[in-house]
Amino acid sequence: MKDLIKKLTCTESSGWGPLALRVPVGIIFAAHGAQKLFGWFGGYGLEGTGGFFESIGLAPGVVMAALAGAAEFFGGIALVLGLLTRPAAAALAVTMVVAIVTVHLDNGLFMSNNGYEFGLSLLAASVALMFTGAGKAGLDAWLNAKMK
Repeated sequence: MKDLIKKLTCTESSGWGPLALRVPVGIIFAAHGAQKLFGWFGGYGLEGTGGFFESIGLAPGVVMAALAGAAEFFGGIALVLGLLTRPAAAALAVTMVVAIVTVHLDNGLFMSNNGYEFGLSLLAASVALMFTGAGKAGLDAWLNAKMK
């Protein structure tokens, strides 16, 4: 078990770059997840988001909305804390691929047309954090040190 935790919490970067990336990206993801799960920040909650997901072929809609919302909300919080950064970033990357392919791809690149530019940015950030880990000032470093 210690080896698994060490692998999940290791970081390739001892610098501040991952921190500068994971905190704002984590806040964005957590806020979007809160919209889906709780209807906060002008969101539609599980029922409304689930209805939208059903309409684009992601069924059952409420279950898919709960999965996407949970990945975004809890994954975003994990990024902010630097806790299990790599697995959280992997889940968020998958979530962004699904969002890009199912909602935004046909609209082109630009956000002004509901395109995939924002989703692509979040996907890139998630993949970068998946490769680097939390960097400095994250709970992963503390957890990893405790596993020695």
